This record gives sequence, structure tokens and C-alpha cells, in this order.
Amino acid sequence: MSSYSSYSESDEEPSIPKRLFGRQRNMHQILGGGKVADILMWENKNLSAAILIGVTVIWFLFEVAEYNFITLLCHTSIMVMIIMFLWSTLAAFFDWSNPPDFRDITIPEEKFRWLFGKVNWWLLKLYDISSGKDFRTFFLAITFLWVLSVTGSNFSSLNLLYLGFLSLMTLPAFYEHYEDEVNHLATQGRRDLKKLYRKFDATVLSKIPRGPVRSKKTRFLF
Repeated sequence: MSSYSSYSESDEEPSIPKRLFGRQRNMHQILGGGKVADILMWENKNLSAAILIGVTVIWFLFEVAEYNFITLLCHTSIMVMIIMFLWSTLAAFFDWSNPPDFRDITIPEEKFRWLFGKVNWWLLKLYDISSGKDFRTFFLAITFLWVLSVTGSNFSSLNLLYLGFLSLMTLPAFYEHYEDEVNHLATQGRRDLKKLYRKFDATVLSKIPRGPVRSKKTRFLF
């Protein structure tokens, strides 16, 4: 029996637009509500702009000016060492404050734990999607990865990372500002995708031959 018949008119999305991902919290809370969320939501415009400009300069040096990474790293280290040397030498003559001690700059272990936790979450999510529990989610994930691979073949890795960074720095704040309009378009797009999937399910997926499903209570005797 075709799975197409399992859908009914009640599956249609309501005319009232829903919030994306069914969220009940604002974007700042969804992004964690910490310093990263403040940067992405432009709570501190000076800091967010400085980070965006800094990343843009790095992208320009590598992608446009074709600066080599090793050369840039060496030149940056030379400049920092010269500045620190002059600062330390001239501080005693001009009564300046001592330069900062870089030994005090450490990365907390919690950051690594958070990163590893995110990696483990993605691995478990991929395994759960690949287990075949939800064929629709599996199909959408494969389609998304394929589109991403095609996009990546037309862009360099640095350009792709920079586009992703620009999206993170602009889309959350843009959505927060134009939430109603985006929700309306997303709801309409979701309805169109469901109709397209139903048509694909009825014409292709339902015609794929499948073997008989054994009952879970069946016991095998060896």
C-alpha cells in the first residue's frame, strides 16, 4: 500500500505561520544566552563589528591577496615580538605599564569539553538518522549533504567557511528583526516541500520493492 494514502488534508500546515523549529524562546536564548550569543545578536555592536572586520581582513589576506599561511604566521609573530620587545625596553624609561603576560592567557578545559560534547552529539545524530527509523529525515539529510558537497566543489574551503561565518553573524539578527515575515515565508515553503515529498513518495518511493517484514516475536532455532 502506498504511503501516499497515509497523508490526509489534516496534514496541511495551518494558515497561521509558526515559529521556525517550533521554538518558544527568542534567538538569544536559543544561541546559549552567553557571550557568543551577544556577539551573534550584535548586543555589543563594537565587539561584533570588530570580529567581523577581523575575520574579513583574514579572509582578504588569504583569498584575495593570496597570502601564504606560514608567511602570515611568521610575519605576525615577528611583529608581536618586536612590539613586546620595544614595550618591555621602553617601559622603564617612559614609566609605561608592563606588557601583558601571555602565560596568563589559557584556554579553559570547559571549552574543550563543550566542543567534544558537540562533536559527540553530531555523531549520535548522524547515527540516529542513518538507522532507518525515519526515512523522510534520512532522505532530507542525504539531499542536504549532496547540495552542500556540490556547493563546496564550486567554492574554496576558505570561501565556504567565510560564507558560513557571515551567515552566523547576520542571519540570527536578521531573523530576530524580521521574524514575522520570515516565519510566513518558511511556513509556505514547508507546505510546498511537503507536497513535493508526497508526490515523490507516491511516484518513486512507494514503488520500490521491499522484502517481507518479519514479526519481532519470531524466534529462530539453530
